[in-house]
Amino acid sequence: MISRSIIAVVLCALVPVCSAVDAPSGSPTILPKNSQLEELWNEGEFTEGVAVAPDGRIYFSDISRSADDPGQILRFDPKTKKTTVFSDKSFKSNGLMFDRNGRLIACCGSNGGNMSLCEVSSKGVVKPIISKYGGKQLLSPNDLVITPAGLIYFTDPRYIGTEPEGQKEMCVYRYDPKKKQLTRVLRQKDIEKPNGVHISPDGKTLYVAETNNGSRHGSNPPYEAKMGRMTLNAFPIRKNGSLNIKKKRVLADFGKETGTDGMTLDVKGNIYAAVRMASKHGIVVYSPKGKELAYIPTPSLPTNCSFGNGKESAMLYITSGTGLYRIQLKIDGYHPATAKLDK
Repeated sequence: MISRSIIAVVLCALVPVCSAVDAPSGSPTILPKNSQLEELWNEGEFTEGVAVAPDGRIYFSDISRSADDPGQILRFDPKTKKTTVFSDKSFKSNGLMFDRNGRLIACCGSNGGNMSLCEVSSKGVVKPIISKYGGKQLLSPNDLVITPAGLIYFTDPRYIGTEPEGQKEMCVYRYDPKKKQLTRVLRQKDIEKPNGVHISPDGKTLYVAETNNGSRHGSNPPYEAKMGRMTLNAFPIRKNGSLNIKKKRVLADFGKETGTDGMTLDVKGNIYAAVRMASKHGIVVYSPKGKELAYIPTPSLPTNCSFGNGKESAMLYITSGTGLYRIQLKIDGYHPATAKLDK
C-alpha cells in the first residue's frame, strides 16, 4: 500500500484519472453479466486499506499527504449507503483488518504516523501494539493479513517520511499476539520492497507484493527514482509459521511498470490484486498459479480491495484514488481472520 504522496507526485502522473472506465472482462464464473463498478464515496485524499467489520460495515483509511495531518478512518454502511468518519486521528493508518474477536487492527505508517502495528478501539482511538523490532523502530507498517489462528503477517517498507530509519531493511514480519512476539519472515534480499500481503484459504501460501518504486526517505518522493522489482509472489508457509524462501514463486512480473498494491482472495484461492500499471490499472484476478482470470478497470489507480460478508459475501469493495467503490461478483470472498480453525 503506497503512501498518498507517492500516488500524487509519482504514480498518478503516469495515468490520467478517467471519468469513465471500460467494462469488466474475464471469467463468467467470477463476473456476472453486465456487472459494473459503483462509486460509493469520493471525497478523500488517498483511500486505502478497505476491510469489512463483523456487522458488515466497510472501513477504509484516508491518508493525508501532509505530515501534520494524521489522516482518518472512514466507515461505509451498506444499509444506509452513508459514509461517516470513524476515527479523525488514524496516525497514517493504511492496511486494516478485523480479527476473530472483532478488533480492528491497523498498519500505521510514517510521514507523521505511528510507524506501528496498531489496534483501533470501538471509539476510533489508535493504540500501538508493536513498534519495534530488535529494539529499533519499524520503518512504516503498510499492509497486513490475520490468519485463522490469529497470527499477523505485515509488511514494513518505507515510501516516504522524514523520520529516522530504525531498520536497515524493508521486511515482512509475523506477530504472535498470544506470545507478544515479533519475528522477521522475509528480508529485503527476498523481497526488495514488500507491499500488499494475503494468505491462501488452505493456509499454506503467503502472497506478497513486491513494489519497489525507488523512493524511501524524505517529505516527497523523487521524480526520477530508480525503480526496482515489481512482482507478485507466493511463499509456502511452514507449520511453524516461517516461510520456505527457496520455493518462492513469481506469479506476475510487471517489468518496468508499477506492480500491485493491496490484495484479497476469494474462497477458491483466486487473488484480486490492485494493479497500478500505467497501461492497465484496476483489479486483476489471478489464479493461484498466476493465470489472469478477470480484469476490473478502475477510474484511478487502485490501492486495495476486500469482500463484504453476510449477504454481501460476493461484493468486492475497492479503494481507488480518492474514493470507495464496489462491484457485485459471482464468488464469495475469503476472510482468513474469521475462517474456521483447523482441528
